Amino acid sequence: MGGRRPRSAADALLTAAGTLAVLLLGLPLVVLVAQGITSRGWEKLPETGVSQAIALSLLTTAISTALIALLGTPLAYLFARRRFPFKSALIVLVELPIVLPPAVAGLALLLTFGRRGPFGPLFGSLGIALPFSTAAVIIAQTFIAAPYFIRAAQVGFQGITAEIEDAARVDGASGLTLFRHVTLPLASHALAAGLILSWARALGEFGATILFAGSLPGRTQTMPLLVYSIFERDISAAIWTGVLLVGMALLALLLAQWLTRRAPSPLL
Repeated sequence: MGGRRPRSAADALLTAAGTLAVLLLGLPLVVLVAQGITSRGWEKLPETGVSQAIALSLLTTAISTALIALLGTPLAYLFARRRFPFKSALIVLVELPIVLPPAVAGLALLLTFGRRGPFGPLFGSLGIALPFSTAAVIIAQTFIAAPYFIRAAQVGFQGITAEIEDAARVDGASGLTLFRHVTLPLASHALAAGLILSWARALGEFGATILFAGSLPGRTQTMPLLVYSIFERDISAAIWTGVLLVGMALLALLLAQWLTRRAPSPLL
């Protein structure tokens, strides 16, 4: 018979649990956007310094994303293609900031790059003070967001079979030429998606930044820090700034998903 299969108790339970999960994860964002529209918080945004926060966020995330690509791509390739002692331990160490409490990450950065840290005397002799500077914002964003790119890039490189690179070597490609003209293009979708996710994570970074860089308007106060700063005195402006962050993160996520879907299937 072609009738519909009656729903079992397990199906009903799965549907109920799935619906609850969607409500738990999605409803707060819907409420935030709805409150932002009804409160007309955008009318007071110019008074809150949001333009400075947006400009600073875009500048620092652009620099941190470039650093992540520059430093993370070779490391991800090594993780994907080479065998060496303590590789698993190093992968765990590099990915640890993903699950590290943000306050602990900020404290670690402050102890490392502060005046009393191991690099303190060197920075002091050069007249460099990293904590509570724009450079500190970039370091915090890079520290927190880099693992997202490195993990995605490693998966992308692992998806390229060794036979493809071997065939390119037979044709005369080797070293950087092989990496630049064969490996990198084949993994480009995975790298781009990972880089976009890293940018979105850097954009939303809060805990490590406020502890290591502070919240100085025009200098270290990024958009998430602005939301925290103006929350008590102007909830409407804080809500609308949050809506802007949600919109930017949503666009980044959609773009990353689109790139992932367009990624070529692993060649055998």
